[in-house]
Amino acid sequence: MDEILEILEKDARRTPEEIAKMLKKKPKAVKEAIKKLEKEGIILKYRAVINKELVKDSNAEVRALIEVNILPQKDLGFDKIAERIYSFPEVASCYLISGTYDLLLVVEGKDLHTVARFVAEKLAPLDHVKGTATHFLLKKYKEDGVILKHKEENKRIAISY
Repeated sequence: MDEILEILEKDARRTPEEIAKMLKKKPKAVKEAIKKLEKEGIILKYRAVINKELVKDSNAEVRALIEVNILPQKDLGFDKIAERIYSFPEVASCYLISGTYDLLLVVEGKDLHTVARFVAEKLAPLDHVKGTATHFLLKKYKEDGVILKHKEENKRIAISY
């Protein structure tokens, strides 16, 4: 992978000047390279990894991983049905995977019932969807290579026999 991409992937806050210094290049060359990568659609978005457990927000969303078993369409394969599924606003991510299931979705909703309704009313009834398995995320320990700190430490009493 390109050195500039590797740096930005690890920390998107790096400025072109910092990257230029790290790579012993001119800032102008780095700025032009970044603009080119953005224009070509290689760099799609810059984002922050947020530890939502530490955010004081009563509107915290529920996330679920949903495995989907689908029947591929003749001459179109998985792409057309995947496009239909990832178009739903509840779907944050959609991946074609190997194994028992075909697609892995990351779905977000305001609560468990919202996600369950999405599966029952929107996802499962679609043509070519043969089955689903839903796994709700209970706690995140690490995301995108970043270890997340948690609010409370486990304060269990040690029991010995």
